[in-house]
Amino acid sequence: MQRVAQDWLVLDLTHGSGAALGITTGLQFLPLLLFGLYGGVLADRYRKRRVLMVTQAVMGVLALVLGLLAVTGSAQVWHVYALAFGLGLATVVDNPTRQTFAVEMVGRADLSNAIALNSAIFNMARILGPAVAGVLIAAIGTGPVFLVNAGSFGAVLLGLYLMREDELNLREPVPRAKGQLREGLRYVRQRRDLVMVLTLVLFVAAFGMNFQMTTALMSRQVFHSGASSFGLASTMLAVGALSGSLLAARRKNLRMRLLFAAATVFGVLEIATGLMPDYVSFVVLLVPTGIALLTFNTAANAVMQLSVPSEMRGRVMGLYMLVFAGSSPIGSPLIGWLAEVFGPRSSMIIGGVVSLAAVFGVVAVMAPRPALDAVRAGRLRELLATTR
Repeated sequence: MQRVAQDWLVLDLTHGSGAALGITTGLQFLPLLLFGLYGGVLADRYRKRRVLMVTQAVMGVLALVLGLLAVTGSAQVWHVYALAFGLGLATVVDNPTRQTFAVEMVGRADLSNAIALNSAIFNMARILGPAVAGVLIAAIGTGPVFLVNAGSFGAVLLGLYLMREDELNLREPVPRAKGQLREGLRYVRQRRDLVMVLTLVLFVAAFGMNFQMTTALMSRQVFHSGASSFGLASTMLAVGALSGSLLAARRKNLRMRLLFAAATVFGVLEIATGLMPDYVSFVVLLVPTGIALLTFNTAANAVMQLSVPSEMRGRVMGLYMLVFAGSSPIGSPLIGWLAEVFGPRSSMIIGGVVSLAAVFGVVAVMAPRPALDAVRAGRLRELLATTR
C-alpha cells in the first residue's frame, strides 16, 4: 500500500513525471547498494528482536511523516525523495535482521518451512495491497493511506514486544570488532557452495525477475491491451508465486538440487511465456512461472541460512540481500534497452536464456569435479546429488 501511494503521490506532485518516479524508486534502493553489507554486520552484532523494533519504529515514523505532509497539503516532491531514501536506510538493516530472525523464532529444523510461509504471506500482501491501496486512494485520498500504513506498524511492534525471549532460539551476538565486514566477505569467498548460490541468484534476479517491466511491455506492445490486462498478468504471476511458496512450505528440506532444478524450470518457462502467441496463453503460463520462481527464491534463501554458522548468518544474508535486491536495478535498464532494440518479446526470452545459461555456467565453472564428470556422462541425478 505504501509503495502504490508513494508512486501516486509523486505523479500528483510532478504532474505525471516518469523521471521523478524513477528517482524515487532509485533513492529507495540506493542505500541497499551503498550500505547493504553493513546491515548484515549490524544484524550479527546486536539482538535481532531489539534491532527489528528500532527499524520497524523508524519505518512507521517515516510513513506517519509522509502521511501528515500529504494530508495537510504540505508535501513536496523533495520530501518524498528524502523519506524514500530514509526508508531505504531502515530497510538496509531490517532486511538481513528479519531474514535471520526466522531461525531464532522457529529453530533450524523448521527454518525452510518458515521461509516458505513468509514468502506466502509476502505474496498474499503483494496481491491484496495494491488493490486495497487503489480503493483507499480513490475513496479517501493518498495521505490517509500513509497514515493507515503507519498505524499498522503498531501491530508489528506489539508482536515483537510480546515475544517471550526464553522461548526463542537465541544466539549470542558477535562482539564488536574491526574487520567484521571483510571477515564475512572472506568467509563467503572461501565457500564454493555459497558462491555458486550467489552467482546463480545474481543472474536470475538481474535478468529473469524483471516482471513488472516485462509483463507491462508484453501486455501493452505485443497484445495491445490496457492497464487492466497488465494488472491481471501481474496478479496471475503473484498467484503462481503464492502457490509456489505454499508448495515449498510443505518441504522439510530445501537443498541445492532443488535450487538448480527450479532455476532450470524457471528459465524454460520464462522463454516459453515470451513466445506465447496470444494473451490468454501468456497469462496462463505466468502461473507455473511464478511457482518455479518462488521455489527458486525460497530454496536459495534456505540454503544460504542453513549452511552457515549463526555468528556469520547476518553478514551472509546481508550479502545475499544485496545480490538479490540490488541486481535488479542493474539488469532492468539493460533488459529494457534490449526490448527496444529487439522487440518486447525479447525482454522475457533473454531473461529466460540468461537464467538457463547461469545454471549451466555455474555448474561448469564452479561445481566440484564429480559434478563435471556427471555432466560429461549425462547423469543428471548424480550431478544434482553432488551439488547438494
